Amino acid sequence: MLRFVLNVLWLIFGGGFVLALGYGVAALICFALVVTIPFGVASLRLASYALWPFGRTLVPKAGAGVVSGAANVLWVLLAGWWLALSHIVAGVSLCLTIIGIPFGVANFKLVPAALWPLGQEVVDAP
Repeated sequence: MLRFVLNVLWLIFGGGFVLALGYGVAALICFALVVTIPFGVASLRLASYALWPFGRTLVPKAGAGVVSGAANVLWVLLAGWWLALSHIVAGVSLCLTIIGIPFGVANFKLVPAALWPLGQEVVDAP
């Protein structure tokens, strides 16, 4: 029940909708460029994670190899850096208030996901 309440508050006050919209824009750009469709799929996966982060975590996907690592380098150069920067800015601004600290920490949890999304999957936390 606490996870649900935190996620609803995240959508309202934590900027979850705005950050997910950023991932959605990145996905649309990737889909438009056809060659980068796998990046678009990863971006949509992260958009759902940015909408509902509490009670979920990012784990390495079994079978992800060198290709996903090389693709992540390209991702960082094209889209990952500005998505990670948006999480850092939102996290710092939320941590300025005591009530916003849990939401700021959730933003910092999303930074590695924004930088290195391929070869990862979002799962429910234990």
